[in-house]
Amino acid sequence: MEEKYLVVGMGISGVAAAELLLSANRSLVLYDGNVEFDKKEFFEKNPALKGLDLYLGTVDEPVLKEITTAVLSPGVPLDIPFVEDLKARGIHLSGEIELAYVFGKGKVAAITGTNGKTTTTALTGELLKEYYPDVHVVGNIGIPYTSEVRTTTEESVIVAEISSFQLETVQTFAPKVSAILNITPDHLNRHHTMEAYIRAKEEITRNQKEEDVCVLNYEDEVLREFGKTLSCRVVYFSSQRKLEEGYYYADGVIYRGPDQKIIEVKDLNILGLHNYENAMAAVAIAEAFSVPLEKIREGLKKFTAVEHRIEYVCEKRGVRFYNDSKGTNPDAAIKGILAMDRKTCLIGGGYDKDSAYDEWIEAFGDKVKKLVLIGQTKEAIAECAKKHGFTAYCFADSLEEAIDICYEAAEPGEAVLLSPACASWGMFKNYEQRGDIFKEYVRNLKD
Repeated sequence: MEEKYLVVGMGISGVAAAELLLSANRSLVLYDGNVEFDKKEFFEKNPALKGLDLYLGTVDEPVLKEITTAVLSPGVPLDIPFVEDLKARGIHLSGEIELAYVFGKGKVAAITGTNGKTTTTALTGELLKEYYPDVHVVGNIGIPYTSEVRTTTEESVIVAEISSFQLETVQTFAPKVSAILNITPDHLNRHHTMEAYIRAKEEITRNQKEEDVCVLNYEDEVLREFGKTLSCRVVYFSSQRKLEEGYYYADGVIYRGPDQKIIEVKDLNILGLHNYENAMAAVAIAEAFSVPLEKIREGLKKFTAVEHRIEYVCEKRGVRFYNDSKGTNPDAAIKGILAMDRKTCLIGGGYDKDSAYDEWIEAFGDKVKKLVLIGQTKEAIAECAKKHGFTAYCFADSLEEAIDICYEAAEPGEAVLLSPACASWGMFKNYEQRGDIFKEYVRNLKD
């Protein structure tokens, strides 16, 4: 039977996957579950795909019978009826990451975890660029892996941020170095159980061999135990204790165990203990790729915070504004709070991912002066806050209104932080748009 692909989901990943298949002269058709999808606009934006069949909602039976492989975009759950039907027909399921790996060349560093993926991926990319001439930073960071594949060679190094959604569909994907930064509850509306979420994250090591490396957070109990089961070389990092082997943080310094000094954190341009963990993971990956220590130090000193992750925006009337729109779950938002060094008016709330907010509220301590809640989760978060004795909260109907309330409440020397602990969907296209709107509105506030 001739190979024929069905690309499922016409977002950025699906488009990149379709363009790769087209460039490789593969036979393919396109599909999106949204029956209101604007085909005309889509083909105007993506002229390379003009002439391909695009099905909405359903695919004609004769066409389905010809499909051998379905390439699923990360946002497509594996348990929806359409995908279940593909499985029942014996159609091979792949994902955009798997497709890119099969068609691509070069060595791969793959990074996953509930929080810190984007910062660690961006920093790892910078460290590797200090030594390697051809580095591609791809994946969940915003650049589809498939869009870079055609320019890779055997000399390329690919640094990929990989989400749990993308890991659900890997089969042969085998990074030279993998990293799992941490695992805390997230996306349970998609994975349903914590066990399934953990399994998805651990898939990053599935095809690694003895000579490969896996970087793990020693302070995450699940990962510490998981490391004992792996046949590849395991390298740990810790922010809480000295490690005889691996990397650790103590008294303002990042070390390689037992006592090799890597860098003083005062020389970094990123804030907070969680970012020192990200830096240790990036250093571990870079050293596994044989980047010399002096090059690593140069890269660490140059690196600045990733956009939307505890990003300093500006100061108005003595009030500092920080954009942490990438704090899309409670654990990430806790790190945002802990990084603040002053009284803070906090904006939270958004799309409901079945998260629990108790630990986030408990992390407020005496730092959060006021909590302004928006979005679908505002009532649930308010109830949780009340349960923990925090009553300095109010509701807003929009992000702009929330900013106004915080600006009025904040005194000179204090901060306003957008760190929602929730996804952006429903009110915004994505967390980037939410962060961009926050920054634009804040910059236009009267001083």
